[in-house]
Amino acid sequence: MVNHRYLGSSGLKVSEITYGNWVTHASQVGNDAAIKTVHRALDLGITSFDTADAYANTAAESVLGEALRGQRRESLEIFTKVYWPTGPKGPNDTGLSRKHIFESINGSLQRLGTDYVELYQAHRYDYETPLEETMQAFADVVRQGKALYIGVSEWTAEQLRAGAALAKELKFQLVSNQPQYSALWRVIEGKVVPTSQELGISQIVWSPMAQGVLTGKYLPGQPVPAGSRATDEAGGARFIQDFLRDEVLTAVQKLKPIAEQAGITVPQLAIAWVLHNPNVSAALVGASRPEQLDDTVKASGIVLDDDTKAAIDEALAPVAVTDVEETYSVSPKTRVV
Repeated sequence: MVNHRYLGSSGLKVSEITYGNWVTHASQVGNDAAIKTVHRALDLGITSFDTADAYANTAAESVLGEALRGQRRESLEIFTKVYWPTGPKGPNDTGLSRKHIFESINGSLQRLGTDYVELYQAHRYDYETPLEETMQAFADVVRQGKALYIGVSEWTAEQLRAGAALAKELKFQLVSNQPQYSALWRVIEGKVVPTSQELGISQIVWSPMAQGVLTGKYLPGQPVPAGSRATDEAGGARFIQDFLRDEVLTAVQKLKPIAEQAGITVPQLAIAWVLHNPNVSAALVGASRPEQLDDTVKASGIVLDDDTKAAIDEALAPVAVTDVEETYSVSPKTRVV
């Protein structure tokens, strides 16, 4: 079964393997398969589920809501997000304005079939809306009982500090950040993680397996496997391209003997590596088939010894991205419509 960790400095516990439905639901797989996969996640002990209004232009939330229907609500932790364009994508259908936040939370709750979510997240930083307006809206969402906690995604260290200060002033908790993080993408380690630790904010990391590259299934000099994320023109393919260079794939192949020595699979090794970071509360995993989860959830509770972790770092050091400046280029300077 899956272990649980506290989210930031709050009293909320989340499953350290959290199910995310970006790319897959209402996009890469059909609804029946998606629902079966969610049910398998529940059977395996996953209690936390992450989605966003922008995934499949709101359809992914509806699929997750249907999949969770009939479950004991109090036994779940449901996360969703706001920022990216949704609906007809008009001038106010995006960003973190008070208008968009309130319209988005109401829509998300309806699609998810719930009165509240445990965690409501700013999907990016909005440079066009005063931070004070955004944080006041989030405070009101919490006070209205529509969200229990507030988090963000891909905010810089400075943005986290400013947001946390306003949250404290408005008497609610900013508990989490959701960045990309893996043994190949380590840009948060320089500034975001130390700042988060100081502020009582933890990470819910996406792409802990680097879009599947850290499973070892992509081979240097070989065509990508049929049906893999690299072939998904609906969205998955464009996110994985930077990891498909031969030098990256060659380095990843060095993980296989390391995993074998540790008695685990390469995907388990990749997830255990991110969970080794004490500032990480959860690793987001997705699946297009229920059986894929059977392997990845076994990463929960795995403790990598120092020699194993050093071997991973040595194998990937030539290709791992560590530049903290990458954290400053994620949120668009202007809203996307």
